[in-house]
Amino acid sequence: MSDNIEHSLNEAEKEPMAKIDHWDLAKKMDLFSQHDEAPGFPFYKENFIILRNELLNFWREEHRKLGYQEIETPIILKNDLWIKSGHWDYYKDNMYWFENGDEIEVVKPMNCPGGVLVYKEDIHSYRELPLKIAELGQVCRRELSGNIQGLFRTRAFTIDDAHIYLRADQISKAVAEVIDLLEYIYQILGFNYQIALSTRPEKSIGSNENWEKATKSLKQVLDDKKLPYIIKEGEGAFYGPKIDFDIEDSLQRQWQCGTIQLDFNLPERFDLNYQNAEGELEQVILIHRAIFGGIERFIAILLEHFAGKLPLWLAPVQFLLLNIGDQNIDYLKQVAAKLRLHSFRVKVDLRDESLNKRIREGIIQRINYVIIIGDREEQTQTISIRRRDNKKVNNITLDKFLEQVCQERDQKILPKY
Repeated sequence: MSDNIEHSLNEAEKEPMAKIDHWDLAKKMDLFSQHDEAPGFPFYKENFIILRNELLNFWREEHRKLGYQEIETPIILKNDLWIKSGHWDYYKDNMYWFENGDEIEVVKPMNCPGGVLVYKEDIHSYRELPLKIAELGQVCRRELSGNIQGLFRTRAFTIDDAHIYLRADQISKAVAEVIDLLEYIYQILGFNYQIALSTRPEKSIGSNENWEKATKSLKQVLDDKKLPYIIKEGEGAFYGPKIDFDIEDSLQRQWQCGTIQLDFNLPERFDLNYQNAEGELEQVILIHRAIFGGIERFIAILLEHFAGKLPLWLAPVQFLLLNIGDQNIDYLKQVAAKLRLHSFRVKVDLRDESLNKRIREGIIQRINYVIIIGDREEQTQTISIRRRDNKKVNNITLDKFLEQVCQERDQKILPKY
């Protein structure tokens, strides 16, 4: 590779971390766009959908291992439900709602009340508990125009909710299991975190007795696991205390994402029960929990954390294949086909542009590996590779390369390039 190409490519990689912005990355990586016709509602493109699906495939796989069910509840529900849940009194100004004949209908700002209706469909035995029900539910919230900020603050987003219905004697084990899940997922994604116990806010519902009981239960789990944590006075949910996981990104910024909320109030309001060993009805306890929080916001955090240089398993485009001459196109297509056979995401660029320009564009697009095919590679039935850290490997066999990248993808190895 010539010196002028190397200089150009090295310049393309120079980007101060402090200037990394997910909006800018979205343009370079073709992830999403925004239009005046829909303020606060991004338009998600194929590359974003691939990234989100890979993240959620991982999320689903880990939840299946722990016995979670997955449901989907309606996005529009009658206002009676939100009055009963308490959201109408405490959250009305943040809801989208409209009149439909004599009724008021609400575009859901959260998933909990819909999930509660699913639980109430059956009489549940104490033997069924804990019952773990997850929902990747889209919600809409009325945000002031001045508060909208890329994917960090939108008017529609998806929450990775789960609601765990359980007995009082199961609280410690259930909360500990969620903490273990949060820690594992954040470790895979390369995040450090700080844990906080958030207590009763001034604007809240429920008795002092229930609040004290719930707060004591969460504190006990953290103490038993010997986890360091801080107390955030008055920052709990309006219906119960919570454990928050504030992740720290590569810019040393903290983001509240994971949450575990213990709720004695919604079960009381909705008369949520289970049948105990004596055949009598007893009030169930509810845990609200999320790992990512808003999926789209979490992806924005991921993008800035990695400066767009995502782990191979998450990257929308994993390989860019470039030919040096037209005579190399057939061999290049054979290489692309073999990569796709191993379920890799491959982009082929055969444009009549200089190799320098095409490689540079691949770097800007944050593609993990650029594979270059020329006469030498075709004659030796090998490939030459350029990684994002400017490291080059010349004339490696495709089989050996596949062995390496399959391991990198399947073990979800964090990038060092």
